[in-house]
Amino acid sequence: MGRKVVVTGVGVVSPLGNTVPQLWDALIAGRSGVGRITAFDASDYPTQIAAEVKEFDPSQYMERHDARRMDRFTQFAVAAARLAVEDAGLDLSDPERAESTGVLIGSGVGGIAVMEEQVQVLHSRGPSRVSPFLVPMMIPDMAAGQISILLGARGYNAAVVSACASGAHALGEAFRLIKDGYFDAMIAGGCEAAITPVGLAGFCAARALSTRNDDPTRASRPFDKGRDGFVMGEGAGILILEAESQARARHAHVYAELIGFGASGDAYHITQPPPDGHGAVAAMRRALQEAGVPPDAVGYINAHGTSTPANDRTETLAIKTVFGERAYSIPVSSTKSMTGHLLGAAGGVEAIVTVLALQHQWLPPTINLDEPDPDCDLDYIPWHARPAQVEVALSNSFGFGGHNACLAFRRYPASQEVS
Repeated sequence: MGRKVVVTGVGVVSPLGNTVPQLWDALIAGRSGVGRITAFDASDYPTQIAAEVKEFDPSQYMERHDARRMDRFTQFAVAAARLAVEDAGLDLSDPERAESTGVLIGSGVGGIAVMEEQVQVLHSRGPSRVSPFLVPMMIPDMAAGQISILLGARGYNAAVVSACASGAHALGEAFRLIKDGYFDAMIAGGCEAAITPVGLAGFCAARALSTRNDDPTRASRPFDKGRDGFVMGEGAGILILEAESQARARHAHVYAELIGFGASGDAYHITQPPPDGHGAVAAMRRALQEAGVPPDAVGYINAHGTSTPANDRTETLAIKTVFGERAYSIPVSSTKSMTGHLLGAAGGVEAIVTVLALQHQWLPPTINLDEPDPDCDLDYIPWHARPAQVEVALSNSFGFGGHNACLAFRRYPASQEVS
């Protein structure tokens, strides 16, 4: 069966705040983080809105000379990881603990901002003026690398790239490394900073984004009949996963237990889910199988819920396939309605939201759900958060390329917590 794995620390950088309490308070209040793009002039784009991170100062989390050698996605990851390690009280100055702690971070895009910047330098000033830090700033694994360097984690160190499932895949693989006894703790999650001229242009060209520019806060509307695409977001969500035995030995606070991970490939299309949702079905079923819990045990699902016509309809069908008639009594919400779609960071941030829902016994809503799509007929917790008694919850993440990941969490019993 392997070792039990628990969550002992969480850290976020998000469009709704750069601390976990700020994020949670905004979600429960049903507040949107979407607005007009401020990072660059987007007036010539069909989409001019996004969910940007606000008031982020990298010097609060790292030395300025280190920050200058990082793309924004890595800065987010380092900040969220530092917050998570502090929250967990994980002392990595202990050589033995440092050796048994790994880092596994997902990013779907990586350093697109520095790539765009240095392409301009190449064209305007020639190859000799391209930054020697271009490659180490651009590559997606550098988030994990910099976290390891700056925080001192010497165990497993790697990156996961599976588009919008990257953060969830990173957490799932980190879970397995601890469960199977290879490491005692993992710093894991996802990060992304792709709200750039080329990033936005690419998604606009794919016709994947909402063009509701005149009403940004209502643009992300998962499961709603009037949805017209997703809203790009950015940020990072990092969790500290630990073997329960280590967490208890050091008297750590435990947020929740991670009990299962399911993954699958659609083998269907580069951007579209299969109409029958078989990949999402397989991922959820595998997560439940590893968790050793029946479908009836699930009391909440944090949906991938992108606000695109195909995803929302297909994910709804997949949930019905897995849970049968009981699907109609399981509360489901898409917090992307408030955060936007954080791409590779989505799985990390939404995993944090899921464990907070279990801890607080409150379920965040799906805002902007005015008129549900007839094919989207589940309980999506429209507009207002609600209290609930939930023992097991799922967090879904799906990505371009047909990548599917599902994480299963269980409320950590108060009788087992050690303060």
